[in-house]
Amino acid sequence: MYFKELIKGKKWLCVADGPRDPVTGERKQIARRGKTKKEAEKRVLDALTKLQEDGIDETKVKCSPFDKLAYEWLDVYTRTGVKRSTIRIREKEIKILLRYIAKVNISKISSKMYQKILNDLTDKEYARTTISGVHTTAGMIFKYAIKEKLLKESPTIGAVVPQKRLTIEDIEKNNIAEKYLERNELTEFLMTVREHGLTLDLEIFYVLAFSGMRSGELCALKWPDINFDTREVRITKTLYNEDNNMRKYELTPPKTKGSIRTFNLDIEIIHMLKDHQKYQAKLKLAHRHAHEDYHDENFIFCRENGYPFIQKNILIRMERLLEKTSIKKHATPHIFRHTHISMLAEAGVDITTIMRRVGHDDMKTTMKIYTHVTDKMKEDASQKVHQTFGNILKIGNSK
Repeated sequence: MYFKELIKGKKWLCVADGPRDPVTGERKQIARRGKTKKEAEKRVLDALTKLQEDGIDETKVKCSPFDKLAYEWLDVYTRTGVKRSTIRIREKEIKILLRYIAKVNISKISSKMYQKILNDLTDKEYARTTISGVHTTAGMIFKYAIKEKLLKESPTIGAVVPQKRLTIEDIEKNNIAEKYLERNELTEFLMTVREHGLTLDLEIFYVLAFSGMRSGELCALKWPDINFDTREVRITKTLYNEDNNMRKYELTPPKTKGSIRTFNLDIEIIHMLKDHQKYQAKLKLAHRHAHEDYHDENFIFCRENGYPFIQKNILIRMERLLEKTSIKKHATPHIFRHTHISMLAEAGVDITTIMRRVGHDDMKTTMKIYTHVTDKMKEDASQKVHQTFGNILKIGNSK
């Protein structure tokens, strides 16, 4: 340890050797300033103690604003093999955090400061799922900081994602019947498809309605995924397209492990797909020479140049058809997934089989739809009994 007087009688610098670097074996010097020789020495000793006990390098911490730490973590996280769609979500969540603490040094972010961020997001009426995602991402970032010996404890520990008080309006808005098409609505939509649908609309919307697959899973389907003999379809991938450019698509594993599945299709859907396969083979012969970059990848739902449809194509086609119906529900292609769940429930299929068929790991939505449909069936059953045996119920007044 040695001292240097920077300003005579006013400022001292104390320098000491720190622990050896585990890779190079060299000692890193720890330097601290103080108004007196004693103060400079104390600050060096405190830094050495902290470095030896906690392994925290204060010099490195001082150069660590939150935004730098967040993107360091994101780089490591990206290399773990997570899907690009998941990375995009994490990027959005980081940007939300940066609005509050981008240039704040990580050592200055307290539990109180962090909780205020979650509270403010709630006050600004962000969706609770969004706030929970932000909280999860922040937790992973600070856990990375601890691993890198930049922090001893995460400010996210003990933080609470506020629960918004449920109002009557919220209850009335959260009508589970809005999440799927009733039988008459599905019938009207499919009739509209038959009358006004574009090429492939019939196949696309019938497959979605009678399979429960996600639109990304449908776009990723290839002919080897269909076994016409056993009437089985195999879901092993989903299509991801970040900027809606047909040539920049990516095939990734499905949303969850439970989404990897095999299930049967109705015989009518199988016949429809067989006819489509024959028609597509003719188109392929006619167009593959007309397109220099013909994309011969065996996609079931593709353009004339062989490139697969993307989810936005299906959404646009659906919006066009909905305008020709009386359906008032806010419907996207995902509604067919929920509609299929309701169809299975009405057909008497048990909840476990339904979950396996649609590939749901989280049974919340499935269970809500299942319960809603089966409860409605009980009411309908009571009405049917009354209609059939109503005359017996007319006991009359015996007095």
